[in-house]
Amino acid sequence: MSVKRFPLLLMSFVLVLGSRLLFAGAGDGVWVTRVPDKQRTRENPFAGQPEAVAAGAKLFRQNCSTCHGSEALGTKKYPNLHTEQVRAATDGELEWLLKNGSMKNGMPSWSRLPEQQRWQIVAFLRSLQ
Repeated sequence: MSVKRFPLLLMSFVLVLGSRLLFAGAGDGVWVTRVPDKQRTRENPFAGQPEAVAAGAKLFRQNCSTCHGSEALGTKKYPNLHTEQVRAATDGELEWLLKNGSMKNGMPSWSRLPEQQRWQIVAFLRSLQ
């Protein structure tokens, strides 16, 4: 590689890396790093229960669809919930996000919902996979 091409290559690398970091921060992936380990490993007591998925779907329509869309495919401002980021999150991480929100990313806290209902929403989100 010639010395003249090195600065151009380096600048291209920095631009690509910077855009990925910016996208990761805006793409609601940073919130996962804030979840305490104890919460991260919590299991959904309603996992695999069709009644919980149905209840979670109803709760999603009532509370979440305004921002995330009726099919959870997201809108211009709010993320698609069918993504790999959501699939890779643990149930505990998702429940923690529902409870605590991420105001930096426009996600309000849903702590006013009873814990059972938050877990039902998590069960619904898992059914999207």
